[in-house]
Amino acid sequence: MFDLNEILLDLNYIKKEPLSGSSEGVRYLMEKYVKVEGEGEEKKEETCMRVTLWPEPYGYHRTPEEQKIRECFSLDQDGIKEAVEWMNSNFECVKNMNID
Repeated sequence: MFDLNEILLDLNYIKKEPLSGSSEGVRYLMEKYVKVEGEGEEKKEETCMRVTLWPEPYGYHRTPEEQKIRECFSLDQDGIKEAVEWMNSNFECVKNMNID
């Protein structure tokens, strides 16, 4: 499972560079992300923290997209807390994915 206290310290890092790690067979990537909604004049951009989870053994680029799950959170301390809760709630599901 993921420890909030370890990740909480890394908010300023995440704002500048992607943060990756793993725990007990589950890998993660936390990154600053610009979410775009709408088109033309109704286009809106929102900066958030996108979190991706996937099963080991492969890294991010070698793992098929269908084995990754993603969610966006606010890019602040509350967002990190919500992200870690989301990561832990999806931990077993991701850990038990079949790797072909």
